[in-house]
Order: sequence, then structure tokens, then C-alpha cells
Amino acid sequence: MGNYSDNSKSRRVLMIGCGKMGGALFEQWRGGPDEFTICDPALEQPPEGAALARSPGELEGQMFDVAVVAVKPQMIETVVPEYNSLLAPSGYVLSIAAGFSLARLKQVCEGSPVIRVMPNLPAQIGRGVSGICAAADVDQALLDHARALMQRAGKVIEVSDEDALDRFTAIAGSGPGYVFEIARAYVEAAKGLGFSHEEARAMVIATLEGTLAMASGSDASLEELRNSVTSKGGTTAAGLSALNGEGTLDDLLEATLTKAYDRAVELR
Repeated sequence: MGNYSDNSKSRRVLMIGCGKMGGALFEQWRGGPDEFTICDPALEQPPEGAALARSPGELEGQMFDVAVVAVKPQMIETVVPEYNSLLAPSGYVLSIAAGFSLARLKQVCEGSPVIRVMPNLPAQIGRGVSGICAAADVDQALLDHARALMQRAGKVIEVSDEDALDRFTAIAGSGPGYVFEIARAYVEAAKGLGFSHEEARAMVIATLEGTLAMASGSDASLEELRNSVTSKGGTTAAGLSALNGEGTLDDLLEATLTKAYDRAVELR
């Protein structure tokens, strides 16, 4: 394999597809040292900072150091083999497709080194958290480059195997959906106390933002932070008793993560 130890070195990156998540990642990736080409028949104009092709035939004779698989998982076995000849011998494949295993990717990509990442939606604003898992034959230099790419979209957590990546998916990959749903229900409850939708939404989002920022900047445990705002016999204690007095919320979140993890395993 080629020498990729210098992560400031420009590499030619081919994005196979550029849907919502692929586009969100590209917004964070462009402007860096790498050169991007996007191949997506659905795009009418090339995004700023990338060349655009609509079929692999338009790229004949070119070679790329990285192929980013950003198409839907059910399309991979049909679409991706058409790009195998465009990957340099020292290159690697980086897949953001959920539920498509390293073993299946390696087979589709004719034995090329493959790395899977699971980003989450806040990558769109550079505040995501991504899990990353590499096949056994991926050398450290290639993994370092993949990690550096994903760090431009937020935090990166390296996991030891695909089971851990499935567990990561249940927690962080799907996590924004849970948070949005909790926030939605919180807003509806606030409206039930007589506030307009706009007022309730502003209060809830500001409360969540401030509280999470406080937790992020503190060394105290979440239990300690919760207790710091909970006076015996006060309003917060009354609300918490209704929210999780019998462990209802604990059980619900455990069931949520278990269901998501089970589904990730099924998709693998």
C-alpha cells in the first residue's frame, strides 16, 4: 500500500452517491487538502469544491485514492462494482452505508481495504459523532486518513468490531431521532400548559441547549447535576417523580436502544 502517513497530503476522493448524509459530510470535507469528485446521476450541478460525473463511464482512465460509498445499502451490490477499476491499488473504500457489513463490502469491492463509518445527523453542522470500524487488513495510515476525514464533521469513536458499531448505531447513529422525539413531546407538553407553539419550542430548545452545554463543560456526574437542581419536595422533584419515579424512563430508553441494536444486527 502507498504511504498515507502524511494526512495533509492531497488525495483524490471519489464519492459514489451524494444524498443527504453524503452531502452533509461533503460540506464539512470540502476546503481541505483532498480533491473530490462526486458521481451521482441525480445531481444537476456540481457542488462547490467538487467535480461532477453522472456515471462511472465518464471517469474512465482516472484513479482515486479513496472511494466513499454513499448510496443506499440496497444499491451497493449493483452500483459499487462499476467503480472498482477506478480505485488505485494503494487506495481504500470508506462506507457510510448502514447495515452493510465489512465482509460484504470486501466481496463487492474485490478485496480492497474497507472501512465502515456510522455518522449521525449533526455531522451536517460539524457537531456529529461518528463510529469507525476497519477491516483487519487496513493499515494504520489508511485508518488515520479516514479518521481525519470524519473528525472534520465532529467527534470520532473507534470501535473494535462490527457488533460494537451496531451498538454505536443504536445509541448515536439513531440518537438524534430520539432527541428530536423527546423534544417534540416536551414542546407538546409545554403547549398543554397554555403556551403557544412558538413559545413552547423556544423554551424547550433553549433549556436543552443550556443544560447539555452545562453537562458538557462539567466534570460532575449527570446524577450530581440533576440533584443540583432538585430540592426535596420542590417542583423538579415532583416532575422527576412523574417522569421516572418507577424507573419507567430507564426501561423505555433501554427498550429503545435494544430494538435499534436488534434491527442493526438484522441488517448486517
